[in-house]
Amino acid sequence: MNNLCYNCNLSITFNKACGLYGVFVKRISFYLMKRIVSLILLVVLVFTIGLVTAQESGYKVPPKAISDLLLATPTPLVSISGKANWLLICGHTSYTTVEELGKPEVRVAGLRINPNNFSLSRQNFYSSFLLKNIKSGKEYPVNGLPAKLSGTQISWNSTETKVAFVNVSETRADLYVIDVATQKATIINQHPLNTVLGNAFAWIDGTTLLYKTINEPASAAPPKPVKPFGPAIQQSSGKAAPSATYEDLIKTPYDEQLFAFYTTSNLTINRSGKETIIGNTGIYSSFTLSPNKKYFITKTIHKPFSYLVTASGFPSTISIYDLKGQQLKVLHDLPSEEGTPSGYDNTQDVPRAFEWRIDEPATITWAKPLDSGLIKKKSAYRDAIYSLEEPFTAEPKLLFKTKARYQGIIWGDSTLALVRESSKVKQTTTLSRYNAVTGTLEEIYTINTTDAYKNPGIPVLTKNKLGQSVIQTTDNGTKILMNNEVGSSPKGDLPFLSKFNLITKENEILWRSPDTLFEYVVKVIDANKMEFITRRESQKTPPAFYLKNLSTGVPDKLLVGFSDPYPGMEGVTKQKIQYQRADSINLTGDLYLPKGFNPQKDSALPVFIWAYPREFNAAADAGQVRGSQNKFTMLSWASPVYMVTQGYAVLDNAEMPIVAKAGQRPNDNFVEQLRLNAEAAINKLVEMGVGDRKRMAVGGHSYGAFMTANLLAHTDLFKAGIARSGAYNRTLTPFGFQNEERTYWKAPQLYYEMSPFSYADKIKTPILLIHGDADDNPGTFPINSERLYNAIKGNGGIARLVMLPYEAHHYDAKENVLHMLWEMTNWLDKFVKNAK
Repeated sequence: MNNLCYNCNLSITFNKACGLYGVFVKRISFYLMKRIVSLILLVVLVFTIGLVTAQESGYKVPPKAISDLLLATPTPLVSISGKANWLLICGHTSYTTVEELGKPEVRVAGLRINPNNFSLSRQNFYSSFLLKNIKSGKEYPVNGLPAKLSGTQISWNSTETKVAFVNVSETRADLYVIDVATQKATIINQHPLNTVLGNAFAWIDGTTLLYKTINEPASAAPPKPVKPFGPAIQQSSGKAAPSATYEDLIKTPYDEQLFAFYTTSNLTINRSGKETIIGNTGIYSSFTLSPNKKYFITKTIHKPFSYLVTASGFPSTISIYDLKGQQLKVLHDLPSEEGTPSGYDNTQDVPRAFEWRIDEPATITWAKPLDSGLIKKKSAYRDAIYSLEEPFTAEPKLLFKTKARYQGIIWGDSTLALVRESSKVKQTTTLSRYNAVTGTLEEIYTINTTDAYKNPGIPVLTKNKLGQSVIQTTDNGTKILMNNEVGSSPKGDLPFLSKFNLITKENEILWRSPDTLFEYVVKVIDANKMEFITRRESQKTPPAFYLKNLSTGVPDKLLVGFSDPYPGMEGVTKQKIQYQRADSINLTGDLYLPKGFNPQKDSALPVFIWAYPREFNAAADAGQVRGSQNKFTMLSWASPVYMVTQGYAVLDNAEMPIVAKAGQRPNDNFVEQLRLNAEAAINKLVEMGVGDRKRMAVGGHSYGAFMTANLLAHTDLFKAGIARSGAYNRTLTPFGFQNEERTYWKAPQLYYEMSPFSYADKIKTPILLIHGDADDNPGTFPINSERLYNAIKGNGGIARLVMLPYEAHHYDAKENVLHMLWEMTNWLDKFVKNAK
């Protein structure tokens, strides 16, 4: 029984177990099915997201009409020999590649260095050379050039029989000389050049060159230690050292090693192909030859290297050498520029502006502050200018004193020199005549630097017996020839050539560009015969060079012209429009309209306004007409004009003046004036029947990006904005920015109110932020765009952040620029053209 009972119980237990197992299996199967389905859905979802991500990632290309314009072969550049016998026509490439930008680069002391060839990275090079004889009109190809020409720094010799240039290859920089007679280029150096600090070479005479060569091969560069030298340490000693927000500064002792290695060079003289190293090895920032070619001034950088300023502001020594390399005199040992007081008219209390007096064989001049370098300090004179002539053993001689900050001097003969002094704060410049015989300084004029209409131009120069460029005089020395390559006027820019009377201070215009063209003088050949070369262009014709002779009346001779690189712009119209903002300040802008658009028949267009604010102390100056509608439109990477091919009206160079009101400074009303400017532009475009008020966009680069973000934060005038490489939080530039010299601590409210970051919660208009992730411009660190984007996103705004790989403040890689234009096109189409 027990056995039966046992078996029975076992059977019952087994059956129950089987039943429970079945239920368990069913439940497990159901659970597994749910998990499998969920997994399948997850895979599908991930795949779908992957597709979306794949669509979003990678480089994109804008519409063909835009890409064709961007990648068009650029118009060549032209270099004219001094006597205007030859033209050197220089072809060049528009853009490099991302791969090029991504190559190894040393960023130190404000420099970006190619570690393989002792040159700066990110350079634009000449890709071809062609010689053209002006008299015969014959063209000659240049033989002997490197297979892959990457030329830069062109310089004609004094006899204009040879042209020198630097060619930069992957592993070295070399100096080539083109013999004009044979049209053959020859490499002349054995040791590679060091071009990192610029000022790489100079002609001594028609065949002899002085240049900087490397001290060690690139392979000897100091390796980065696995174990650091120690912590990076900086210390303030209690002395004020206000500094701009520079990029790529020295940060560690290893950075100091790198800077010293890549900038150290030898001065080398090349006579008929034979190299001779002269002087000592050092960090030569610059060298300049005396007019008699017997001496040269050097500026050599030395330690301690600064962690606050760039290489140009490092401690340095100014010395005089002869051509044997013997140091004749140390003129001054200059401290680091860390101690420069803040304020645009302030300077260090040390000598500056060392240069040769080019009307004498070997005399050096320099300036020294008389007000301790502080413009607010009461002083009858601001600067004193001294000179010292060979053999450089006497005491320096005082030449003259200036009432404003000395900016430079242009020498003529012994009785004529023109001295320029200025005030950046007051926006004024003064030109005075200095008589070297009597020592007197006579003011010729004082004008506002923003008053374009009153600008008489710059003096035309001619060669003196020392081969130096001095002031061209006429009429027995009573007049000087002046060239104004802009020639601003109420009709727009009309360049001119004139005679300025030094006695009556009157400017007599001899020739002016026709108002149907834009033409300016590039070289005066004969001042008496009024023979000169001009560069001429119009809306429809690209720049060309002409020979003119006003005394003979012979028709202008075409020297060289170029074909239109932009056939895709055919039919696009351009006009300079004028309008007025609510407080009666006159404004202008360059309006581009799509091919075939007729405001009388067609519906109003979506509009893209592109601008860059400027500060003015005077409303009259702010209202002047600038630019010319007769210029041929040259399309750079930065241009907004590409959008005209996509059906937009584009208002480029829309004036955005920020004008000082009575008793105030321009920026005291920055945001209010931005609104006035934008409203005026929009009202004008709507009034013309060109623009649709409900489909307006605004954009800008750098300070224009700052403007854009402010307009979106404080107005509802636009459907979208595009801000490229801007600064949006002014507390990150606490010692001043743009033309604002007040520091954050002097005007904290101003810094807060001018920062669109402070109002990120108000930015509800869609904004596209584009920034190069290697921005090298002071103040516009990439973090500006990153932080503004995060602030807008955190407050529920609509924004898109695009960081372009390897790009600096100006964009160079064609892949990045094409993608940038794709982003801009899509953004404008989505939020402006097709806005709901």
